[in-house]
Amino acid sequence: MELVVNSPLQNQIVGGEEIVSNTSRNFIEANTKQVTLEHLRKDCIIPVFAKDNESTISHYQFVQKTREIAQDLFPEFQVAEPDIRISHLIKGRIPSAIGKPAKELLEHEKTLYYERCAFVMEIPEVVENVNGNNLALTIGGVRAYNQENLFSKKSPEKFKVFIGFKNMVCTNLCISTDGLANQIKVTDVDQLSFAVEGLLQQYDREHHLGLMERMSRYLITEEQFAHFVGKLRMYQFMDKSEQKKLFPVSLNDGQINTVVKNYYSCPNFKRSDDGSINLWKLYNLFTEANKSSYIDNNFERSVNAYELTNNLVNSLQSGARNWFLHN
Repeated sequence: MELVVNSPLQNQIVGGEEIVSNTSRNFIEANTKQVTLEHLRKDCIIPVFAKDNESTISHYQFVQKTREIAQDLFPEFQVAEPDIRISHLIKGRIPSAIGKPAKELLEHEKTLYYERCAFVMEIPEVVENVNGNNLALTIGGVRAYNQENLFSKKSPEKFKVFIGFKNMVCTNLCISTDGLANQIKVTDVDQLSFAVEGLLQQYDREHHLGLMERMSRYLITEEQFAHFVGKLRMYQFMDKSEQKKLFPVSLNDGQINTVVKNYYSCPNFKRSDDGSINLWKLYNLFTEANKSSYIDNNFERSVNAYELTNNLVNSLQSGARNWFLHN
């Protein structure tokens, strides 16, 4: 079998301009391309578990089933077409083409699927204004075949699903702790449907909106921001035992650099003239930087950004000492 990972998709898909498109307003940017749901249905093979040849749940089934559930739970609204991002293209060929030189392969002899897939779908009629920004209710998920042991017999498959909001100013995802299920393990589509429906029903939208609105009421000075950034950099290199004593931070060093850059230059969320920045803006600097995270950990880092910001808000509200803000 011929395997190629991370090659440019435009060079690998005939008529790629109809399948893959680029946009400057993506919910995730790192190492991904945009594809259509129809492309996943028609053009992609479905991996199997090697030892018993049992089929996995395909990316198409995951996206389509989530969309159906969302539409059932919000019947008065129209769920938008999913925005699907993929990465790590796996190429192959049909059995009759074994041994044939790659340059002589015909189109019908080629196969493909994507190791990783992330998607979001808006409910555009459900829009809330928080701190002057319109946020659209959004549902999405992640599937990564690299987290499955496809060389074994069929076993529970892993999925991640979220419900939260997308900031329409910048397409940043706002995901709360109770809006993410990152450890869904199922063996069939029915179990997957049950898990997705359970998450969507338990999500507390009003509580999520209230905590995001609260962020704008607290700010840090330029000096506190500089102190905070320094502590974030220190955290990256601390011993694991020391990190466990502190609030966890999942942004990497490059993303911290992006936060600092956008603190000065972001047209929507940069600092005030006196150098201060409210925590709603800081939160959006976090979620903007998180767009560079890979599909595998994007949603978890988004939740961590939400939790970290609320940790700062709680400290400012109560006057309690916070390692990230105080000496």
